[in-house]
Amino acid sequence: MSRIDLDAELTKLEWMSRSELRLAWGRWVKTSPPNVSAGLLRLALAHHLQSKVLGGVPKATEKRLRDAVRGRSVTAPQAGARLIREWRGKVHVVSVTDEGRYRWGEQDWNSLSEIARTITGTRWSGPAFFGTKPKRRQAA
Repeated sequence: MSRIDLDAELTKLEWMSRSELRLAWGRWVKTSPPNVSAGLLRLALAHHLQSKVLGGVPKATEKRLRDAVRGRSVTAPQAGARLIREWRGKVHVVSVTDEGRYRWGEQDWNSLSEIARTITGTRWSGPAFFGTKPKRRQAA
């Protein structure tokens, strides 16, 4: 399927009924369709078709997503992220800049730990204070 064919198929999806979407699912995905609404089925089919034509999610990203779902992988916050922490009745918001620094209190900081120490007056791990440090797995 080419990109032009993809655009045409995505347009067709918009107008398909739930029963037509279920038939399309069997044709394109080759499994039984899930019992979900037409809207969700439409989104899932669009994702499937786009992944086939444009390429899917890289394996490394799939692993990070699986780990995140399991609560195992919180990494350094990405640019644009906002970290929010309430401390002693006051809410503190830190934004991650495009340069990888942290903006808090109208000032740029080099590390979350510097900010956590300033807020609390004691030595804190910034990632632990703001909840970006991965939690240890519990023994099963």
